[in-house]
Amino acid sequence: MSLSIEPNERVSFKVHYEDEHLAIIEKPAGLVTTPGKGHEYDTLQNGLFAQYGHTLQNVGADRDFGLLQRLDRDASGLILVALTPPAWEAMRDSFREKKVRKFYWAITRTAPNKPKGVIRRPIEEKLSKRDDKWISDPRRSKFEKVKLARISSKGKPAITAYRVLQKSGAGALVECRAVTGRLHQVRAHLDSIGCSILGDRFYGPRASRTSAPRLMLHAHRLALPHPKTGDELDISSKCPRDMGRVLRQLGMTKPGVFDEHRADSGDDAHETPGDAVGEENA
Repeated sequence: MSLSIEPNERVSFKVHYEDEHLAIIEKPAGLVTTPGKGHEYDTLQNGLFAQYGHTLQNVGADRDFGLLQRLDRDASGLILVALTPPAWEAMRDSFREKKVRKFYWAITRTAPNKPKGVIRRPIEEKLSKRDDKWISDPRRSKFEKVKLARISSKGKPAITAYRVLQKSGAGALVECRAVTGRLHQVRAHLDSIGCSILGDRFYGPRASRTSAPRLMLHAHRLALPHPKTGDELDISSKCPRDMGRVLRQLGMTKPGVFDEHRADSGDDAHETPGDAVGEENA
């Protein structure tokens, strides 16, 4: 059987969980998720095909060869991959029913006004040229159009819950849960409350764009029902070294794979209940 995506064994990623139905892997920062112009052979999917090629080919192109999530190139973290067509269908249903919980660590230039809250601001996708004054990414052509998120009443509903884990005079470490799955949702929502993510080339003021070597966003935890058994899977990853270095420079400490979120009166304590930010714009 010929493969639709060329395998590349040089593309590395870490496997956190694997069985015959699905895999949960960790994408490093700087790695493009899917092949496209200029990145036909060096993406995460090329690496996945080197490890699971014929399995993913059997899942099929109409199921995105098992890929159930994407992460921005500069972001790092956990991604869910289905290894059978029934697992893909079951997980798509779980996403639609909001049974999959996705948690992120973000290092922001300031802390939110409240220690925990919910951002409810609709997001519209918009094509913008690289030479727009608020876009700065030297890897892209000046005339290349980039799809970005914009807070707008014309957009689709978007919900992000957050809580502040640490803060200093120079920044904050914020944990976010993306309740919905819009383009650049966590990035756009945090920027909309004045807490842009350090190293973000597209959102926030110029000072925060250049204050970190890359986008300080890491998808550190996935909680979901297993597509076959229904048992709860709760997979976490460690804080990347580069994020740890930035935290130390800001006078904060590197978070570990900890259980405090499970002890804080349950995950609902910082998801959708409580005071909402921007609910008047929903």
